[in-house]
Amino acid sequence: MAALTVKPFAVIAESAGQAERSSRVLAPMGGGRSLETWKRHIVRQLKDRDLSQHLKYQDLFRFYTRLLEKTSLAKGMLSCSVRHPSTNSSTISSLLHQNNQLQKTMGELAYQVVELQHQIKIKESVLEEQHTRLGEQERQFTGVFYACQELQEQVEQVQGENKELKREYDAVLERQRGAETRLREEKVREGHLLEDMILLKKQAAARLNCRNERRSRARDANLQKQLQGAARSKVTVNIESSSSARTSGSTSLKKENQDQDSTERRHTRLFRSASATSPRILTSIRELFDRKRRGHSVCSLEEDLMCPVRICLSARVPARALQMLDAHEQGINAVRFSSSSDMVATGGTDRVIKLWEVRTGSLTHKATLDGSTEGITCIEFDPTGYKILAASYDKSALLWQRDDSVPKLTLTGHSRKVTAARFSSSPHQVVTGSADRTVRLWDLHRAACVQEVEVASFCSDLVCCANCIISGHYDSKIRIWDSRAASCVQELPAQGKVTSLDLSTDHRKLLSCCRDDCLQLVDLRMWSNDRMCFRAEGFKCGSDSTKAVISPDSCFLAAGSADGSIYIWNASTSSLEARLPDKHSSSISAVSWSLSGEYVVSVDKSRRAVLWSDI
Repeated sequence: MAALTVKPFAVIAESAGQAERSSRVLAPMGGGRSLETWKRHIVRQLKDRDLSQHLKYQDLFRFYTRLLEKTSLAKGMLSCSVRHPSTNSSTISSLLHQNNQLQKTMGELAYQVVELQHQIKIKESVLEEQHTRLGEQERQFTGVFYACQELQEQVEQVQGENKELKREYDAVLERQRGAETRLREEKVREGHLLEDMILLKKQAAARLNCRNERRSRARDANLQKQLQGAARSKVTVNIESSSSARTSGSTSLKKENQDQDSTERRHTRLFRSASATSPRILTSIRELFDRKRRGHSVCSLEEDLMCPVRICLSARVPARALQMLDAHEQGINAVRFSSSSDMVATGGTDRVIKLWEVRTGSLTHKATLDGSTEGITCIEFDPTGYKILAASYDKSALLWQRDDSVPKLTLTGHSRKVTAARFSSSPHQVVTGSADRTVRLWDLHRAACVQEVEVASFCSDLVCCANCIISGHYDSKIRIWDSRAASCVQELPAQGKVTSLDLSTDHRKLLSCCRDDCLQLVDLRMWSNDRMCFRAEGFKCGSDSTKAVISPDSCFLAAGSADGSIYIWNASTSSLEARLPDKHSSSISAVSWSLSGEYVVSVDKSRRAVLWSDI
């Protein structure tokens, strides 16, 4: 124990002795200055070593010093007891006891020293372990640092690529802006060109009218000269009316006098005798020249001839489906019978119109009319059944002849989809309504818009009668327009958003279908416009373009529901007359009733068409 505790002092003394011997040996070999430097260096190292080791054995030195002090005290007391034998035995026993206590304390201190050395070894092993972990952490840190550097390089590379892409994107964006600017300029130029073209057409029409008027005046002047030469004599005119002459005269006069009182000129009159200067003969001759002059029209005589129309005395309520077929490749939006009831036209989102011939209770495909770039929204036959007018999602209305699959005319000018297109009461004019909140009147001779009316709401459908245009709108209003003054003369309230309009054959009743699952029948003859509402349990308007119709005898109303059923009401009693279910698998978009009153055709959004009858 003494050797263990004295070791630091022995090491220090030995180190000091070695340093002194080394200084003695090296003193003769160098100068005094280098010796002093070397000594200071050795002393500084020894001090550092002494300080580091002193910290480890500081507690041991303290305990050892106490032990020495107590040992010296015990020796002194023993020496005193030897020198003075007269000391009593009690003092000696106390000294012995203290000596035993000192020895016991020394043993405990020695055990504490061993324990402290053991703890030092444990701490040194822990320190080594921590140094090892620190080294591993440093290696991991080095790896992470290098990985971070690589990632940083990648980030810089990606940032460089992003900058390059940003420059390319800016260049492309700049080119796109330039292209959009040029596109706007081209659109403005297109508008100007269209206006110029319309103006040129108007000027050409004016020149043509002026030239025709000059020719007419020249013919009239020549005829007047001829009549003045024949004015001296009397001319007797006898006209025998026959059935063939009456028929041909009726047909020709019906064509040439559509804007005048045709009923007064349709029948042949009998004249017993008349002068050559009689106003009747002059009028007849002028009409003859007018008839020749009208031969320059773009419409042929065949188009102007009226086909015989079947008159419906009593419409039959359909009871069963005669035929079901997938009429189109996609959903069907519109269906319409011709005036002769022997032809049906259907149009849908597949951009074509299909013509079907109705024979013996079945539909036979007759022709396909294409030319529209988007879906068809509305179909209309002219009174002759020879021309078909359709509205389209491509912002235009198209006119076909029945025997030609290519459109004869394309009426463009609306800025949004055209929802309705109808033949006007005036010859060679059509009316269109659009989602751009305008109603337009078109001249088919010039294929140009001659009148435009701005409306406050989306136009969903329209019908024409006499000099009136009736339009239905999404603001729950029905507007009646005077086509001559292009002004709204009356507004009728509706039950909701109007989806379709239909006019009875006698132009006395107006049917509207509304989005609130209600049909409204208005009597146009009454100033108060009495209205009747038709509803039914289960009936629901399937879309914003659902079409409802009046029967040809104005006794029944028919409309398709969202559940695929057809609902038919009695117009007089407002009661539900019939419900035809189970033939359509989706919402019915339109219904058409033949003018003969014999058939009904319904179409839906799943491309199915169904022919109904009471047979």
